[in-house]
Amino acid sequence: MATIAPATLPSEIASAIVNPVAYGQWDDLKTKFRWARDNMPVGLVQAEGYMPFWAITRHEDIMTVSKDNARFLNAPKSVVLGPVAVQMLTHMITGGSPHLVRSLVTMDAPEHMDYRKLTQSWFMPKNLGGIEARIREIARASIDAMVATGGACDFVHQVSALYPLHVVMQILGVPHEDEPLMLKLTQEMFGGEDPDLNRARSVDLTPEQVMQFVVDAVRDFEGYFMKLAADRRASPRDDVASVIANATIDGEPISDRNAAGYYIIVAAAGHDTTSASTAGAMWALANDPEQFARIKADRSLLPGLIEEAIRWTTPVQHFMRTAAEDCEIGGQAIAKDDWLMLCYVSGNHDERVFDDPDRFDAARGPNRHVAFGAGVHQCLGLHLARMEMRILFEELLDRVESVELAGTPQRASSTFVGGPKTLPIRFVAS
Repeated sequence: MATIAPATLPSEIASAIVNPVAYGQWDDLKTKFRWARDNMPVGLVQAEGYMPFWAITRHEDIMTVSKDNARFLNAPKSVVLGPVAVQMLTHMITGGSPHLVRSLVTMDAPEHMDYRKLTQSWFMPKNLGGIEARIREIARASIDAMVATGGACDFVHQVSALYPLHVVMQILGVPHEDEPLMLKLTQEMFGGEDPDLNRARSVDLTPEQVMQFVVDAVRDFEGYFMKLAADRRASPRDDVASVIANATIDGEPISDRNAAGYYIIVAAAGHDTTSASTAGAMWALANDPEQFARIKADRSLLPGLIEEAIRWTTPVQHFMRTAAEDCEIGGQAIAKDDWLMLCYVSGNHDERVFDDPDRFDAARGPNRHVAFGAGVHQCLGLHLARMEMRILFEELLDRVESVELAGTPQRASSTFVGGPKTLPIRFVAS
């Protein structure tokens, strides 16, 4: 295909793509993404306060970039969208790095795979099978607590935020009494843009203020995990915390910064995204009693429910990449060092791949969503996430006869990690 001239997205589209409030409002954002897919699928975003970047909005192009880890890199620039002021502050805080937290998602080959291999076996189906019974105990206790509310609760606060948190902390090795701190810091780190989640519980914050709250959360995470690492070096246990604390690469211990980043990504991303998808599934089923009844009667639909919930919710809403060389995407010329946004929300609602993409359909197939990414950076915990959701809904469907919304759910206002932050429901227990 011939290279086309640079296509700059209209200001109202560009403004929505960088606006955290738009991700909380959701429906209008999806409409704008649909316009971009149809008219400028690789469109230049020029928004006030931001470095220019390309928004990649079609499923096919997102997959192309995701799988080409030689031409599209994670390390050179931030992998998370942020205004120039935030990027400058990050460079100042880190001594020149574009990454506030240095973790798997900020690394390129060969370093990335060296670090991924340290814990990869813990999150593979063979190992997870050994802890399935314990995960089921946690799921059953979560549904017991839900049923004990007497037929009405906020599903996010009562179930979906707490259940995957407990599972991941068990694997990581964080004591149960520290789980509320892990939840609080995760929400403050990922929800810095949301007035209900940020540290100040405040609106109208400047980018610098938002960044400072995120920095404070990261620093608290780092302080906690460095103490945990010291404990596991002195007294190793059979947990991921011990693996990270005692990890070596090429015969040398990994740095404190890299260890802290590893702990943070496992602790935070390991539960928050599953929480969002779990809540998304319940939101959809509470809106569709017939579909709830079909899945309750036919558990073979559960795998489809899980994949559809992950697609429909899209907890990780974007990642950024940097072009390593001059190239083309969808016929559009991309220059070396250009910054690209992989718009997963858009890709997961691409009509070229998903028929009637706004509709939640547990029987949808195939469901080639991009919510877990693709290529070498595909989500490390995808098998665990699927297992957690399957087990929870097996237990829930055994205990709940029907469910409906008891109010208006709300999504988090965040450009990066999003999903439901409230989900009021009424239900009839079996």
